[in-house]
Amino acid sequence: MAQQANLQVATRTTTGKGAARTLRREGKVPAVIYGHNRPPEALAIDTSALNKMLLGIRAGTTVLDVVVDGRPPVKALIREIQRDSVRPAEILHLDLYEVRADEKVTLAVPIHLVGIPDGVRNFGGVLDHVLRELEIEVLPVDIPEHVELDVTALAIGHSLFVRDIKVEKAEVLNDPDTPVCTVVAPRTEEEPVVVEEEVAAPAEPELIRKPKPEAEAEAEPKA
Repeated sequence: MAQQANLQVATRTTTGKGAARTLRREGKVPAVIYGHNRPPEALAIDTSALNKMLLGIRAGTTVLDVVVDGRPPVKALIREIQRDSVRPAEILHLDLYEVRADEKVTLAVPIHLVGIPDGVRNFGGVLDHVLRELEIEVLPVDIPEHVELDVTALAIGHSLFVRDIKVEKAEVLNDPDTPVCTVVAPRTEEEPVVVEEEVAAPAEPELIRKPKPEAEAEAEPKA
């Protein structure tokens, strides 16, 4: 069952980088909502309310009830959260995609591996998690928070594939032969290679120079 959350937003008439910077100084995040044959609509969201909501959900799979200027709510998914590269906690922009209850959507859900593989537990292998998200097509009400794959019986050198994952009420879009995880053998330490030292060639005779007069030596600047 998909997570759900509420989000209050307001329309905005100003757009562009300058207007976005002004909004952020006012404690708001610029956003846009689009999809389902509607024209994109520019929005502003209270920053603290948005951050509080994001703490309790998984952004990519949560269906939001978005209330725009007090109008009846519309269902939407978060398509993109743009964050500051220097301060990742700061949200620069939010993209919302309107959905309908009776229309399927395409999205990626995380893959959770369950259990400790036999090859890891009994033979010291290492579990390599290759594919971490699964692309599915599903009705909004049936969006799972994640999908699980049991790896308990996985031996060293064996893999599990997309075809081994079952998602109720959803169509998996990834290639069935795509590997999800593999148990690889433990790495053995190579014996150090002994390198024989070469016999050094006879050193060149040191050139002994004639000592300089004491006065001349004192006149030279020190290094």
